[in-house]
Amino acid sequence: MEKQALPASSLILEDKVSHLSNGAATYPLPAANGSLVPLAVSGGGAAGAGQDKTVTVGVANGAGPGYQERETWTRQMDFIMSCVGFAVGLGNVWRFPYLCYKNGGGVFLIPYLLIVFVGGIPIFFLEIALGQFMKAGSINVWNIAPLFKGLGFASMVIVFFCNTYYIMVLAWGFYYLIKSFSSTLPWSSCDNEWNTPSCIEIFHHQDCKNASLANTTVGNSNMTCADLADARSPIIEFWENKVLNISSGLDEPGKLNWELMLCLVAVWVLVYFCVWKGVKSTGKIVYFTATFPYVVLIILLVRGVTLPGAYDGIMYYIKPDWSKLEEAQVWIDAGTQIFFSYAIGLGALTALGSYNRFNNDCYKDAFVLALINSGTSFFAGFVVFSILGFMAAEQGVDISQVAESGPGLAFIAYPKAVSLMPVAPLWAALFFFMLLLLGLDSQFVGVEGFVTGILDLIPGKHYHRYKREIAVAICCLLCFIIDLSMVTQGGMYVFQLFDYYSASGMTLLWQAFWECIVVAWVYGADRFMDDVARMIGYRPFPWMKWCWSFITPCVCIGIFLFHLVNYKPLTYNTEYVYPWWGEVIGWCLALSSMLCIPTTILYKLFRARGTFRERWAHLTTPVWGAHHLEYMAPDVKSLSPLSPGTDDNKVIIFESVM
Repeated sequence: MEKQALPASSLILEDKVSHLSNGAATYPLPAANGSLVPLAVSGGGAAGAGQDKTVTVGVANGAGPGYQERETWTRQMDFIMSCVGFAVGLGNVWRFPYLCYKNGGGVFLIPYLLIVFVGGIPIFFLEIALGQFMKAGSINVWNIAPLFKGLGFASMVIVFFCNTYYIMVLAWGFYYLIKSFSSTLPWSSCDNEWNTPSCIEIFHHQDCKNASLANTTVGNSNMTCADLADARSPIIEFWENKVLNISSGLDEPGKLNWELMLCLVAVWVLVYFCVWKGVKSTGKIVYFTATFPYVVLIILLVRGVTLPGAYDGIMYYIKPDWSKLEEAQVWIDAGTQIFFSYAIGLGALTALGSYNRFNNDCYKDAFVLALINSGTSFFAGFVVFSILGFMAAEQGVDISQVAESGPGLAFIAYPKAVSLMPVAPLWAALFFFMLLLLGLDSQFVGVEGFVTGILDLIPGKHYHRYKREIAVAICCLLCFIIDLSMVTQGGMYVFQLFDYYSASGMTLLWQAFWECIVVAWVYGADRFMDDVARMIGYRPFPWMKWCWSFITPCVCIGIFLFHLVNYKPLTYNTEYVYPWWGEVIGWCLALSSMLCIPTTILYKLFRARGTFRERWAHLTTPVWGAHHLEYMAPDVKSLSPLSPGTDDNKVIIFESVM
């Protein structure tokens, strides 16, 4: 690819040129051929004082002190598989199918696909392209407009919270997987120590349709129809009494569940050894963790469609209800689901993109990954509803009574369904193994994104052979310590607090809105399109620019305001209402990321010098990395070898606003 010159007044080097005082300084940067040359900076005056400085480059005979080149993927397919592993997760299997059936079946695809093209793909592409262009993680990538570096800190806070609570789902899945290796599934009967007298294995709802039979005994049990209203399934009792051993509220943490804690330790150890060596090892592991769930989904679909009631379940899933398009909630659900399932605003996509080759075609990758993500969501619906249709037929109830989303589907509805199948332990083990893999690659890519952001903050001169391994260990240990609060009897209440507030729809929408504003209006949409063209060799369709500038920010802020206006206090099982101090903790979790952006803007503006216009101009000037000079600077190979010490030998390459 031909190397092109940056516009004048656009260059500030990463090595703190923006903080120069009077006098001269030299900084290493690469020549077009990859060797390093010293950068000489001369001139006086403080930044923001309105004086121009001339940044000059001389080509030395010897190489200066080098900079460590960023690690890259061994193959481009490693990047694709890592993105698939991260973005295609539990939400595709347990949230999308439920939203689809709830919001009008096949009709839901209309608002879903519309928002994919006006919100999902543009921001998905923006984050990957930003990482690839800046060759940096979620914090340093905002050197493209340093005033808004708070966006990077916000995404780090969000992904840290996600890493902390998301792994609990894997711990529960691992626990269920272990319990599946038994001749009789422990959640299929009422003969266990954790069951109560209200436990009943089969609900004979059809015997109680006549209200006059309230005192009639149903089935082979001693329960009357009146008692049936308070009866509990063995799977619910296994979940609440055995797995969670749940207390009465957030104010009663209770004791640790040692079995669950050991599962948590095992999963964290697995994550650590998947991440500790960086993308070279992670890129290999995702070939299995990202593809094998598709094998299991196909096996479960083949099994599901052969069960009685499967057809009714699938028709319930896709049957269109056109009247739903008039409801605002349907459009909001579509938008929120896309932001969740595309993993937007977490900074991990940026980190993955930063390991790409500079000229990788990330535009094409974004569309391929979007197709895989949304296609998986739709396909998983057939798997889930074929099983739920069978479950409804077995119990003699409507499918709406067994359809659930989230943990309710994974740990209650589906385990109940497989317990009704022949060779139940096999299907249970397959399902929970798939669940574990779906969550595992999302988890370790999330940890990778967080660690990448942290390591990018450490200057290259502080090199340590095992700094990545140490950083990953500290991250995992810190998250594990917080997770201990979630393996207590009150742990489910803590988990819901994190899930509802820390990485909620509002925080992700807030993040996505500011990403679009900064790139389109501060840095410049046309300017960034030019940068993308330098990387991939052609300009993307102008639709991307229009979305970043107008459509996507409007979609984000619209859904954000809808969430805010229709806010409802958090509850557990629609019965337990969280205390006021619990809600305060939740809002603190949400605001801890959202306030990073305005706080950082105000802090940087306050600390800068000069008039407001001078401060703004200085703080929105990009801080380029060394690789930008290699790929984008004029070719300096033709310059004669010079001695860097004399003014006569200085060659003006760029002029900066300083």
